[in-house]
Amino acid sequence: MRPLRSTWTDLTESQLLAQCEVDTYRASGPGGQKRNKTSSAVRLRHRPTALIVIAEESRSQHENKAKALRRLRRALFLEIRDPIDVQSIKDHLEWRKMLNGDDRVAIGCRDERFWPAAGMVLDVLVALKARVSEAAAALGITTGNFVDFLQQDPKLWQQANVLRVKHGQKPLKS
Repeated sequence: MRPLRSTWTDLTESQLLAQCEVDTYRASGPGGQKRNKTSSAVRLRHRPTALIVIAEESRSQHENKAKALRRLRRALFLEIRDPIDVQSIKDHLEWRKMLNGDDRVAIGCRDERFWPAAGMVLDVLVALKARVSEAAAALGITTGNFVDFLQQDPKLWQQANVLRVKHGQKPLKS
């Protein structure tokens, strides 16, 4: 049996980095005077999950490594699915913390709780064969709120549509 996603998402940055192969290289593309002078781009290969992320925007290898770690954490929530008890998810304490007083998911993509919530939403979507209205009902939110939450991040929206197609559903329209 595959380990739960929290096996990796609960790790500190240094613990997560220790599980990765780190490659540094010179990024290609347009640049200024110092663009190709240093190997500042970073590629992380997470050995346990085989996920690969890169960061090459900054001229600082340190900044790119930090960005790559954030991207790896996001990828874990997007790609790794946990089995979930759909019957009791809306009463799950962690899920209840994501909702406001009107039983709406009221967190933005910059909130540190966003990606854990996104992971739960995708887990429920998979458990219910990517049927959006059933997933929203299981989470105790409206279908509109469910779709609005997915639309906050393009990668989350894309992953939801990948799951829908995998389960024989039509992609959601934005």
